[in-house]
Amino acid sequence: MCRRKSRAGQCCPFWETRGGRKNFTYGRFQIWVALDRAIRLAAQRGRPADIVRWTSTRDAVYRQIMERGWNPKIGAFTQHYDTEVLDSSLLKMPMEGFIAPRDPMWLSTLEAMDRELVSDSLVYRYNPSASPDGLAGDEGTFSLCTFWYVDALARAGRLDDARLTFEKMHTYANHLGLFSEEIGSTGEQLGNFPQAFSHLALISAAVNLDRQLDEGS
Repeated sequence: MCRRKSRAGQCCPFWETRGGRKNFTYGRFQIWVALDRAIRLAAQRGRPADIVRWTSTRDAVYRQIMERGWNPKIGAFTQHYDTEVLDSSLLKMPMEGFIAPRDPMWLSTLEAMDRELVSDSLVYRYNPSASPDGLAGDEGTFSLCTFWYVDALARAGRLDDARLTFEKMHTYANHLGLFSEEIGSTGEQLGNFPQAFSHLALISAAVNLDRQLDEGS
């Protein structure tokens, strides 16, 4: 995912930051997702499984995230349990069913991201100055994150904001409609190009935004 090389031996979150081992909220949230999907598969397909144990563990992970991943001081879920730093990887929380897209805690998190991670509709992964990643230099906004943001806005019922962000993002595509990994401060495409993750997120955002617009009309 990251265009910069990772270093072996690090306990990395989704973005491969180099700040040491932490209780990253995204990592714990993905444990919840794995358990939840395993339980569903076992129940729906009749597979042998310790459903009681899996369910108990999944629910314990959920409670831990809700208690420790939520920072009441800033009113948002944070990058890890011991920080006030926001992280756009958590835009996946409503998309993957961890929290309802219009839950007050999630709406508050989305508003915090509006303030801290969004610049003219484009979305940064996190604030490197507040969460040092051990690498020099600046980075652009992430195309993947911006399309996740569109999806989150649509699910939250902020359809005008979602449509505007989606349409503005398309002005940064090249002449073939392709996107790179990042958008630089002057609108240039940076990083891997074209990046599959960016386009998968684009398709998902387009499908969901269209569905939400149809339901809202």
